[in-house]
Amino acid sequence: MKGFDASFRSEFARLCRWRRDVRRFSTRPVEEAVIADLLQIAHCAPSVGNSQPWRWIRVESGTARAAVQNNFRRANLDAATIYAGERAELYARLKLEGLEAAPIQFAVYCDHATQQGFQLGRRTMPETLDYSVVAAITTFWLAARSHGLGVGWVSILEADEIAALLEAPQSWRLIAYLCVGWPLEEHDVPELEREGWQSGSPFDVKVI
Repeated sequence: MKGFDASFRSEFARLCRWRRDVRRFSTRPVEEAVIADLLQIAHCAPSVGNSQPWRWIRVESGTARAAVQNNFRRANLDAATIYAGERAELYARLKLEGLEAAPIQFAVYCDHATQQGFQLGRRTMPETLDYSVVAAITTFWLAARSHGLGVGWVSILEADEIAALLEAPQSWRLIAYLCVGWPLEEHDVPELEREGWQSGSPFDVKVI
């Protein structure tokens, strides 16, 4: 196929700018057909050796969701202990998850035991298997944003406990816990910048 036109490229750039980590969600349901479409698009993501190691667990039950929220609270309290003074006060004010309201939630794993791809391309850099899952998550995220949906990546969790809770196989490694839904507000500036946690850094390329 031929390249995309300037209008598409401009819209894609705008999509990337408005792809923010969402933590405030409406409880409005998301159509199942939309979620199915997003997962199929995510499955088109590149993966090392065509390994396609992503494994998605949809977390639906109230019991499981409550357990994930409790795990976040414990992990977040522990994370807060590394800060002091004004930084600690600011950390305590940050909203770092949307677990209570997000109607769709996924735990996304990397299957380190997958035989798909026959280990092609990852003998010297096995971490590319995990990176492949990140590529699928990014693809899902952009596709979701194109529908007006928001996605939030919850990383303040105890991975071993979450794996036990969700009965994930031992060969699976937790890469992300995603909250998905309709955002209550939209911004093209990251929340951590808006809240004064840290400004963004300029992009730079080293030339050798």
